Amino acid sequence: ESYSSLVENSFIPAKLYPQTGFSLNIDRASYSNARRFLNNETNVPPYAVRIEEMLNYFSFKSSKENSSEKNFSCNTYITDCPWNKTNQLLFVNLNAPKLNLDSVPPSNLVFLIDISGSMDKPNRLPLLQSAFKMLADNLRERDTVAIVVYGGGVARILNPTSGAEKEVINKIIDSLTASGDTPGEGAIESAYRSARETFIKGGNNRVILATDGDFNVGQTSEKALEELIIQQRQYGIYLTCLGVGMGNYKDSKLETLAKKGNGNFAYLDNTNEAQKVLVTEFTKTLYSVANDASLSITFNSDLVKEHRLIGFDNKKTSIEDNTSELEGGEVGSGHSIMAIFEYSPQENVNVTSSTLGKINLQYKAPKETSTTYQKFDIPDQLISLNSSDSTLRFATAVTMFGALLKQSKYAKNFSFTDTYKLALSAAKKNDYAQQEFLQLLQKANKIYNPRKKKRGRDNN
Repeated sequence: ESYSSLVENSFIPAKLYPQTGFSLNIDRASYSNARRFLNNETNVPPYAVRIEEMLNYFSFKSSKENSSEKNFSCNTYITDCPWNKTNQLLFVNLNAPKLNLDSVPPSNLVFLIDISGSMDKPNRLPLLQSAFKMLADNLRERDTVAIVVYGGGVARILNPTSGAEKEVINKIIDSLTASGDTPGEGAIESAYRSARETFIKGGNNRVILATDGDFNVGQTSEKALEELIIQQRQYGIYLTCLGVGMGNYKDSKLETLAKKGNGNFAYLDNTNEAQKVLVTEFTKTLYSVANDASLSITFNSDLVKEHRLIGFDNKKTSIEDNTSELEGGEVGSGHSIMAIFEYSPQENVNVTSSTLGKINLQYKAPKETSTTYQKFDIPDQLISLNSSDSTLRFATAVTMFGALLKQSKYAKNFSFTDTYKLALSAAKKNDYAQQEFLQLLQKANKIYNPRKKKRGRDNN
């Protein structure tokens, strides 16, 4: 398996560097991938852990409803920090505008499905077949779908077909079998070509790539694939990547494709996850409300001494490349984003300012070339984490869980047991995902802290 090498964000002095920026997206692959390892009773590779994607997995809808249909809403909260009593946590909760289902534009979808020999396992091609049939059930008459497959070669096995023709679509999906090598480059070009042929102006034009990411024919390096996708995205076609498999799963390649292709990225470890991504969160996954979205925060250095962004860690390659710029991401309809900072307050503050910092959000609405800007203040109002809304406590527990799995240097003052206690105090009893999180914490505790067996006395 391959993962991008990440450098965890460190504390930076606010006086020298008051501003921090990061890209927004709805990727949540890291959480379901980590779940796969824990359910198999093995350690999670530290580079596989991306805390922002773990937070993205859960819905942190603010109790303050978004009053605007067109714009994002933003709520901020400040609490004490459970692992460092001298520090505080800043929560930034963004809620994206939600499309009205009745007015969702028609979709022009191309299913790009890997049927190479490496996909011939129950948790790969058969899982994807179930997933795409679930998705097909959601399509309307005005939606079109084409299917391109690759394995030993590249072929379009379903020409653009109305979403009303579910029996035809499902029959083609059921007929798939796995064999051959993996010509990923040719397949991607073919899928984009198909999407361009039936491009719907003002519609949702999207390629959905489903693979274990193990390309071995044509351009296979991440850099070459990146350049290929950048060429293709100029046509206004989005890319959603669905990863599956284990052992040869190439997370780093799929992450690169999704980020460069104006798209999003999920990992399917079981049919429940396929249902969540492609049915329950259908509009969030497949309908964008913001492109090239990024957020920056400028801290008030009179109040903030040092700050660090939790998650959104940089790749080693982008740190080494001085020319790399912040690229915005795609945000889906109604998505809720939670970003968390840890910061140390200035001591002996004599200023009267009640604003901890300012937030600048920028993005492009679909079909728009101009950038929309929204600005928000961060009131300096501290509340106790223990008495805060359960949403903040649960988000903190997810953050602690990620830090422990990635063996962060900031995770030395807490354990899986501490994290479990906090999560238990916050998890909603009727929320399946939150209850499952409690079970994962218990599994992780057993894997990372195995009890030593006591030696039995020799009675002979």
